[in-house]
Amino acid sequence: MRRLDFASLQVKNLEASKEFYEKKLGFEIGNTNPQACVFKYNQGEASFAIRTPLEPLEGKELGIGIAIWFSVDENVDELKAKFIANGISTAGPILETPFGRAFHVKDLDGYKLTFLETK
Repeated sequence: MRRLDFASLQVKNLEASKEFYEKKLGFEIGNTNPQACVFKYNQGEASFAIRTPLEPLEGKELGIGIAIWFSVDENVDELKAKFIANGISTAGPILETPFGRAFHVKDLDGYKLTFLETK
């Protein structure tokens, strides 16, 4: 395998999650249908989807063990401040990683999104 081309996250509430990603994180909607919403980030350099469950999710904890990383062109301090101004309350501290400066945000279902300012 050479690369991961696409990822999709099962969410409990498609409309609420769609609003979170679009309004609070600034992702652009690329395509949508009653079962899924495909997002683009950084002018389409990264894309992924959220979707209705493939199996019942009641009583299950989502997001555990999953972290999706996005490389960003902007300063992570400024990006984090923008997210907080948009109402994000799950942004973690800025971390110095071997790959660059980064911080994490949890979405409505507990999926961890990492935004990385590369060196």
